[in-house]
Amino acid sequence: MRMTKLTAAALILGALFVGSTACLTPPARAQPVEVDINKGTIQPLPIAIPAFSGSDPKTSELGSQIAQIISADLGRSGFFRPLDPSTFVEKSLNVNINPNFPDWKQVNAQALVDGAASLDADGRLRVVFRLWDVFNGTQLIGTELTASPDAYRRIAHKIADAVYKRMTGEDGYFDTRIVFVAESGPKTHRVRHLAIMDQDGFNPQYLTNGAHVIMTPRFASNDQEITYSDLSRDAAKVYVYNIETARRELVGQFGGAMAFASRFSPDGSKIALTVERNGDSNLYLVDLHTGATKKLTSDRAINTSPSFSPDGSKIVFNSDRGGSPQIYIMNVDGTNIHRISFGSGRYTTPVWSPKGDLIAATRQNGNTFHIIVMNPDGSGERVITSSFLDEGPTWAPNGRVLMFSRETPGAGQRLWTVDVSGRNEHEVPYPGGATDPAWSPLLK
Repeated sequence: MRMTKLTAAALILGALFVGSTACLTPPARAQPVEVDINKGTIQPLPIAIPAFSGSDPKTSELGSQIAQIISADLGRSGFFRPLDPSTFVEKSLNVNINPNFPDWKQVNAQALVDGAASLDADGRLRVVFRLWDVFNGTQLIGTELTASPDAYRRIAHKIADAVYKRMTGEDGYFDTRIVFVAESGPKTHRVRHLAIMDQDGFNPQYLTNGAHVIMTPRFASNDQEITYSDLSRDAAKVYVYNIETARRELVGQFGGAMAFASRFSPDGSKIALTVERNGDSNLYLVDLHTGATKKLTSDRAINTSPSFSPDGSKIVFNSDRGGSPQIYIMNVDGTNIHRISFGSGRYTTPVWSPKGDLIAATRQNGNTFHIIVMNPDGSGERVITSSFLDEGPTWAPNGRVLMFSRETPGAGQRLWTVDVSGRNEHEVPYPGGATDPAWSPLLK
């Protein structure tokens, strides 16, 4: 897959709305079909997603691709089982007419996604879709979206998000992006680019030229800014990069000291980062509006990898102040520092869930690395994944899925996803080496 330099381009999607028309089935009277994602054992919901119809060959092809993307999104979640289209009995669907529900019951579909694509007079792509409860014979969602035709993948992701939310009760995470470090070349001469792609591995683009080593990219809550560390031969600096304008700004003035491991506060007004001087690494807070800098830790230790709680009142970080890397929490002003990890092994790269209920981290035990989660007080620690080298977790914006990098001997590092339950591992289909993933918020 060829990667290109990112160019700024405005993407405007039409408003999402829910409704029904007179020719469609009235609201459900029976209990609608749904997916309980909090059960100990989950049986994926059988769902039929036939190709969306089109008004001409071009929109028919787009409609087919949109259906395939929706199917892939929902299937990867582990909560849905998209059915094989070759088994469908009803072949021609009209989005404005009720489906023949007995035909869909015959193939054991519990839900049905039906849609149509067309081009408006101004050339914009218009997609209408319906979500149906097959057993009750009722419509659950009616939605219309518009965008430029080259944004058809985003339309598909938005539809998948709408289906996911309606069926599970939780927000989706498909219309999102991943910023990461793309690696290429031999181990003795690695080239590392700041890169971005859709959450499913499509549309990868480089944001930097590979001249310097890039580390720990992280999104702001506005999904348009990234902070990252840039390591050159004689310096390590932290920048904020604007995706739309491709401009970057230096964060903080630290008199030649090395700065790295930065992360935005939830409101985007501040950045917490690590500054290394004379062998000691301490955490600082930088106000992006005023430039004011506050030192949060003062130890002859390595304090790094800060991550804010969703309300911005606390910071979780890792520190070896006790002799080995462990996880600590403090107030955002640097007070009340206390350790929360007490299991065996070395703990690094903690990151707070967007829900605030869990903290994910990397734990090393001998030659095995794990992705773990624990409650913010350190209780309830659970191992989510284990391998030769799993590290650097990042949360999907709904707090349900984790992405991380995994190195397999002889195969390099790749990005993987896993449900917070520890089930449903998938490799992200990005063709090259990749580390340090960070998940964006849902795109606007």
